[in-house]
Amino acid sequence: MSVHQIELVILDMAGTTVTDQHEVEACFAKAARQTGIEATDEEILAVQGLAKRFVFQLFWRKQLGETHPDVESRVDESYAVFKEVLEKHYRTQPVYPTVGCLELFGYLKKNGIKVALTTGFYREVTDIILGKLGWLEGLDAQRVGNESTVIQASISSDEVPQGRPAPDMIYKAMRLLGVTDVKRVINAGDTPSDLGSGKAAGVYLNLGVTNGTHTTEQLIGHPHDALLGSIDEIIQVLEEIKVKN
Repeated sequence: MSVHQIELVILDMAGTTVTDQHEVEACFAKAARQTGIEATDEEILAVQGLAKRFVFQLFWRKQLGETHPDVESRVDESYAVFKEVLEKHYRTQPVYPTVGCLELFGYLKKNGIKVALTTGFYREVTDIILGKLGWLEGLDAQRVGNESTVIQASISSDEVPQGRPAPDMIYKAMRLLGVTDVKRVINAGDTPSDLGSGKAAGVYLNLGVTNGTHTTEQLIGHPHDALLGSIDEIIQVLEEIKVKN
């Protein structure tokens, strides 16, 4: 397969393309503890990348019992507090791309490969972040762009039936961008759930990034084709595919 047969690279946001010094984790932990969830830092880190409302369901079901009548009301309360904390953070703090991210975007554009960003965030926060980075410019109402926009699509977890580790966001990105063969898609992210979604989708390459929220040691046991030190190493991966063919 030549590099030109790779049609789409799908990338996670926080920790992969957007610098995250555990801010999301901290916002989640703050909301969890404010609303009475008993969870360790390790338990919270382990679920990064998953849709956040789903994570609150997991924690409340574990704490109260699967069938407890108060689970959904407690989930609603925790999620509302989390949204408030998270939106305030991203509206008031600077947002930066990760090391090597813009270099990768430039390479992909030069080689005619589309870029889609997926995230466990919901649309409002996703747009706050994209807007601050200038990546929202030129995207239409479906958050789809063209060859001149920085990214070609943005998919948030509230826009699909199931968030990660289900493959729904990957499949939606393919549909939006007219990519029909999953073996022409590369997926990359910095969390176990990112890698789980790539495995479930059956992408050509499923890549872990170890300079985000999870280390090599934390990702090594999850499905992957390679672990990269930074996102721009995808350029070398694509160059090697080009040489082989």
